[in-house]
Amino acid sequence: MTTIIYTLAVSFGLALFLGFLLGFFKEVFYVPVDETVGKVRDVLPGANCGGCGYPGCDGFAAAVAVGDAPVSGCTAGGVPTAQAVGRVMGVTANAEQYVAVRACQGSKECAVPKGTYIGVKTCKATKTLGINGTKMCSYGCVGFGDCVTVCKFDAIEIEEDGLPHIDYAKCTGCGMCVKACPQFILSTVPSNRKGAIALCTNRNPNKTVILKQCKTGCIKCGKCEKNCPEKAIVVTNGIPVVDYTKCTSCGECIKGCPTHVLALVEDIVK
Repeated sequence: MTTIIYTLAVSFGLALFLGFLLGFFKEVFYVPVDETVGKVRDVLPGANCGGCGYPGCDGFAAAVAVGDAPVSGCTAGGVPTAQAVGRVMGVTANAEQYVAVRACQGSKECAVPKGTYIGVKTCKATKTLGINGTKMCSYGCVGFGDCVTVCKFDAIEIEEDGLPHIDYAKCTGCGMCVKACPQFILSTVPSNRKGAIALCTNRNPNKTVILKQCKTGCIKCGKCEKNCPEKAIVVTNGIPVVDYTKCTSCGECIKGCPTHVLALVEDIVK
């Protein structure tokens, strides 16, 4: 019995001593925490997608608190989150909701394959190996779904045509798919954008080669540029580039495009 009491006394004394040491060192090494960081973190969606350019929501919140990041930097949260962060910081948030758009129509039916690919089935691997994709069009979508892998919102899926399709009910415009695509066929645009967009990134100047490689490739005929009544399109580096301050969504460029490269953004983002 004496041994038990002695053991309990020693254990209690040791616990008390350790507790004292923990309290002492907590005071000595205490690091003040900016309450603003916690408040910003609380209104973020918690996706930790990295679309803001910081290591997760905690990193973004810390950057906002010290003024290194804009209150509208959380692309995943969109306008509501930007407004909430702005209220925490006492500023007005100017933000737009963005979504991803795919600029390639080289489906299995339209794009000619190079052959049977044997190797690591990622889009990045084909680029690293110098193959530049699995299609004769070296600018086209590889179709192995690197964009699908990085999407934290389950907003992209490779469908039967071999192309990634975006679910705009889920897409937050975080831009992770854009960063993951080695072919640069994905980009983010404001979800309320109106106007034409070129769904091709093939910059090969040889019209004959393009037609042999893909039925829906831009052949650089320039009809879109000539037909635009607002002079809103200029073919730059082989791709029609639209000036959205001039484009009125009249659709004349779409009607005149022989390979149906152009489409209206508002018809894509629904």
